[in-house]
Amino acid sequence: MAEVSAKRRVWGWWWFDWASQPYHTVLMTFVYGPFFASVAAAFFMSTGMDELAADARAQSVWSLALTVTGLIIGFGGPIIGALADSSGRRRPWILGFSVLYVVGAWMLWNTQPDGSNIWAMLVAFGIGFIGAEFALIFVNAQLPGLVADDDVGKVSGSGFAFGYIGGLVALAIMLLFFAEQPGGKTLIGLSPGFGLLDAEAFEGTRIVGPFVAVWYVVFMIPYALWVRDTGKRAKTSFSVGMKILGKSIRGLAKKKSLSAFLLSSMFYRDALNGLYGFGGVYATLVLDWPIVLVGVFGIVSGMAAALFSWLGGKVDKAFGPKPVIVGAILGLSAVIVVVIFMSRESLFGVPLAEGSTLPDIVFFACGVVIGGMGGTLQAASRTLMVRHADPEAPTESFGLYGLSGRATAFMAPAMIGLVTTWTGSARLGVSPLLGLFLLGLVLLIWVKPDGEKGLR
Repeated sequence: MAEVSAKRRVWGWWWFDWASQPYHTVLMTFVYGPFFASVAAAFFMSTGMDELAADARAQSVWSLALTVTGLIIGFGGPIIGALADSSGRRRPWILGFSVLYVVGAWMLWNTQPDGSNIWAMLVAFGIGFIGAEFALIFVNAQLPGLVADDDVGKVSGSGFAFGYIGGLVALAIMLLFFAEQPGGKTLIGLSPGFGLLDAEAFEGTRIVGPFVAVWYVVFMIPYALWVRDTGKRAKTSFSVGMKILGKSIRGLAKKKSLSAFLLSSMFYRDALNGLYGFGGVYATLVLDWPIVLVGVFGIVSGMAAALFSWLGGKVDKAFGPKPVIVGAILGLSAVIVVVIFMSRESLFGVPLAEGSTLPDIVFFACGVVIGGMGGTLQAASRTLMVRHADPEAPTESFGLYGLSGRATAFMAPAMIGLVTTWTGSARLGVSPLLGLFLLGLVLLIWVKPDGEKGLR
């Protein structure tokens, strides 16, 4: 086989982000998540619940799905990462989890509009989400050997930017040609799927699962052709893998910067996932936005994510990832403050005229910040993790990174549910996210900008 150039390997690695991002952008946040919430709420109302209780119940079952899958990803990531490092191979693992991604996404077509199979669909969503997140662990671990250390920040940021553009394009296609508005037409007035899909059965929205599955298969081709394993192959041993994992966990006691970073990222990434997981659901249940409007909101957020991830990569290369992370956390914290003090009736205590569209405009602006700062935060965090990763076992190191980001995945959904129930306000329910962001910010004080290895 002909030698693949370094430039093509980088592009192949970026294509994974393009291929996989729609699971998060299109399924979890802006199309399927809000659609599931509306279907679940209608189902619970049909059992006799009032609208407020049904909305709360719908949000709780969605949070349960994110919690369970998050725990599986968090505790499974380090184990399978250790197994991969002991074998020196990552591509077979990526292939296996890609199958879960595709199967889980495809099954979402079977979502019944009457909500009769919502639990089965939560399982299907979880299967695909686990596949997407586990595959990402192994792809992230390929970054240290992909480019020189000085270029890691730029390549990481550009990869996230490219991925967000992919998610944006996929979302735009869904809105223009498939997802139906209340009148049964798409955003540009077409019948869903060029008339091949039944709008009354919400087939234009339900097709999002197979659409994302096909998107992933097609756009993973460059990755499959251009990115190869560079480690030496060895026989996979569970015992060897567990020894690697145990050694790494014990070694955290001597790596204060890495320990502080993993703990910090555990809190701020949990808060970010809370924003991602409930932004579209919040807009659907609280602001009564239709799916198409939520999708437009997603396009705006995705454009900001792509732009700011790219710009963040430039800043990362110039000043390092830590200042970028701090700035992103401050921006996202400001969003939480705005949401807490905004309602249909007032903004920071100032009364609004009846029917005012200002809350919608402000929430769109918040979407820009969430997308822009969220993408920047993820890219810079990946760069900082590279600076802390063990060069002898990068996949296992990123497994620990996955553990820090997922081990407490239940925290944000649980706290949102608890505070919402306690206050009776979805608006105030997001306030715990502010505390998580600020806690992560404080813990960054003990994180070395250059990591344990002093890469700079």
